[in-house]
Amino acid sequence: MKAIMTVTGVDHPGIVAAVATTCADNNVNILNISQTLMDQFFTMILQVDFDDQQLPLEQLQTAMTAVGATQGLEIRVQSEAIFKAMHTL
Repeated sequence: MKAIMTVTGVDHPGIVAAVATTCADNNVNILNISQTLMDQFFTMILQVDFDDQQLPLEQLQTAMTAVGATQGLEIRVQSEAIFKAMHTL
């Protein structure tokens, strides 16, 4: 399953490492990544791919919410199908 992950929060060292490590620990492949700083605010969008038979989306959301709590970030994970449906007429 492909999903879109968004990460936002106050910039500090270790954000990308924490997100990428949790992805790797859960066998989630990062297909594409974009990040930027707006003043002191960090934003990152990732396209990820994983086997939702082995790792349900809800379980990945829970794991990333825990990373967000530890790092002081807001992390959301949504099915890529939602984004495609929004742009299909």
